[in-house]
Amino acid sequence: MVTNRLWRTLSAFHPPTRRWTPVSSRNAQSQVKQRLSLTSWNMDAFSSRAMSRAKLILGNILEGPKSPDIIFLQEVTLDVRASLLNDAKIRANFLTTDAECEKSFEQVPFATMTLLSRARFAFGLDSLKEPVECDGAEEGGKLMFGRVSRVTLPSKYGRDALCVEIIPPAAPDTVYRLINVHLDSLWDTLHYREQQIEILADVLREPGCSGGIIAGDFNAIRPEDEGLIEKNNLVDTWVALHGSKDFAGATWGAGVERRDRQGPGRLDKVAMMGLKAEEMEVLRPGSIEVPRPGEESLKIPWSDHSGLRCTFTI
Repeated sequence: MVTNRLWRTLSAFHPPTRRWTPVSSRNAQSQVKQRLSLTSWNMDAFSSRAMSRAKLILGNILEGPKSPDIIFLQEVTLDVRASLLNDAKIRANFLTTDAECEKSFEQVPFATMTLLSRARFAFGLDSLKEPVECDGAEEGGKLMFGRVSRVTLPSKYGRDALCVEIIPPAAPDTVYRLINVHLDSLWDTLHYREQQIEILADVLREPGCSGGIIAGDFNAIRPEDEGLIEKNNLVDTWVALHGSKDFAGATWGAGVERRDRQGPGRLDKVAMMGLKAEEMEVLRPGSIEVPRPGEESLKIPWSDHSGLRCTFTI
């Protein structure tokens, strides 16, 4: 099967020019296994106060005691993208996809974005042809990265998958792929989700790739969705670490009444191939007040999804 891709770039903020600038990977030296953390969160594009909620989610991710090395975001609108690119902490601490242009956001209401910690990945600014020194990484604690692409998927909603290759310096000929997904929504698109997961599992098996992670919003709302990860010979990280009967893994409808009156669902997932998961937790959203003229303010969650945090070794 031929997989179509749209090639993208990673960018870093360059203070002297006050611009996001494309970057390329630089060599890193290490002979030890690396421990990395990933946080994934669907930002909920359609509920009210989208910008305020997005800032609260990002603040929770960035200011907590466990700042992640990798961030996957789904349902990022153009306004939220602009806010993210203007955020001082993002500029100082992360590389990001989709800073170079808005192409990925054309003709769709939202898209995905992936961020990598500047402290954990060795890079240089393409325009300056020089490496960038970053504080915060232990000696030998940096990895390299490879190509960035959006994988074209069959989809009712124009969804794709955002793929970033990472390379451990202890094995520079080894490539793992980090794939950020927002699979097709709603009950009637199961056949699309089946195809999407099959295609992405094949991307992890392509020649030259040793595996990786598929994470994000799987929209697993039907009973048939539950077996798709295992059917494609991937490891469902939550099940591997916590067991399939643990409802604490629900990321949708947990602690709130769902609009469809169904019970809590584990819509967001982390699937792995060739990597070892160590820990995984659900990040519950806080709430924000929405004023209502003449009525009591309404409290709504930051997102209708909870986030996920996972640590793994490479």
